[in-house]
Amino acid sequence: MATIAISSCSEDTTDLGNSLTYGVDQFVIKSDTFDIETRSIVADSVLSRSNYSYLGRMKDPETGSYVTADYTTQLAILEDDDYFVPRDVLLSLDEDGNPAADSCFMNIVINSYMGDSLAAMKLNMRELGKPITEDRLYYTNFNPTKAGYIREDGIFEKKIYSITDLTDSDSLRALKKKGSYFNSIRIPLNDPYTDKDGVTYKNYGSYIMRKYYDHPEYFKNSQTFTEKVCPGFYFQTTDGLGVMAEVLRTQLEVNMHFKVDTNVVVAAPQMFNGTEEVLQTSHFVSDMDNIKRLASDETCTYLKTPEGIFTEVTLPVEAIKQGHENDTIASARIVFRRMNDRFELSDEVLEEPANLLMIERDSLYSFFEGRSLPNNKTSYLATYNKDKNSYTFNNISGLINHMYARRGKEENWNKAVLVPVQVTKAAATSTTTAATVATVSNELKMTSVRLVGGKQNQHAPVRISVVYNQNK
Repeated sequence: MATIAISSCSEDTTDLGNSLTYGVDQFVIKSDTFDIETRSIVADSVLSRSNYSYLGRMKDPETGSYVTADYTTQLAILEDDDYFVPRDVLLSLDEDGNPAADSCFMNIVINSYMGDSLAAMKLNMRELGKPITEDRLYYTNFNPTKAGYIREDGIFEKKIYSITDLTDSDSLRALKKKGSYFNSIRIPLNDPYTDKDGVTYKNYGSYIMRKYYDHPEYFKNSQTFTEKVCPGFYFQTTDGLGVMAEVLRTQLEVNMHFKVDTNVVVAAPQMFNGTEEVLQTSHFVSDMDNIKRLASDETCTYLKTPEGIFTEVTLPVEAIKQGHENDTIASARIVFRRMNDRFELSDEVLEEPANLLMIERDSLYSFFEGRSLPNNKTSYLATYNKDKNSYTFNNISGLINHMYARRGKEENWNKAVLVPVQVTKAAATSTTTAATVATVSNELKMTSVRLVGGKQNQHAPVRISVVYNQNK
């Protein structure tokens, strides 16, 4: 027994891997590193599809230019929902006995913001004259005013606001600080409203109520509501500087009261929400000449959003495969390291993108237009590591093989692009142990980061580390 125990405790692991495989499957592991080329490329606009809309104006410390954000939104309808109480119990009526809202407001609910929450800002709220149709794609350079979507004789409200409302009570501020209550911009819509047919109502909420009682079929779904009742609204930044708001949703609030037996009951506000379920477009204006000037710096590369700069990566595919045509690439790893910001205010104003997507150069637009998800063959995700100040793509071997198979067939066959993205995840279910990626869209909030690289890189080269399984 002692002899068996002693002999079984051998520490020689030289043949451990070989002992687990058949002789024909044995291989030799080899590794190598290769330099890669990177450069900044300018994108004047990106697809305006996001979970959020943006509103405000900030000065970019890296370019010295101003970035202005506006947005449009439609309002969603829940199918087969009773939006208002039955007509016979309604007490909110005008002098002619027609349904009339007690009051009406538009609420812009803020998810987050960057900059000074006390900065005084000014916006114009405009009514759309026709729906922005879903039969085409909209990029961040889409201007609804120039495109002729504004109803010139429709709602035109001006609002001065700040993200932090100094009139809030201490208890409400405490709730907002905890994140259980959102900041919002509240715009009254209580002046008389005249629709496109020339009919005048007590306020905009009264118009919505009359349409509901006279034409309930218009409230069948979001499409009929947009076409027949409310095409949507445009929120345009017109003045102010120093804050950019990320809008969670836009709410049309209609208030009324009704009777229950002999009692008068004030109804809970009826909300019509503008969210990602309906069409929204974000519009950004910035100085492209300054962005192009920044991108021309060859001592580094940039990633800059919402409109701005991506990093193009030229992969040494042929060098990687040379002499290894029959070997398997077990892994191909790249680390993109962040450089210190060149401008003092960059760290204070601009945060680095949280997520990067690596995709083929020729898929820069089609990936987002097709609502694609990373497949770990031609597209990959990486997350910023604050401890190591870097983004790591641990294994892009599938992309190397894919590029090698189509080498020389297209101009950009060996090029990929790093794109900052927003990522939403679906919660884990009974069949999945972790959250899975649900959507990937272009990052639209202001972010920026400098990466080691560029034609005149003065630091250690950007390299790809490759591990081969070489058959014996």
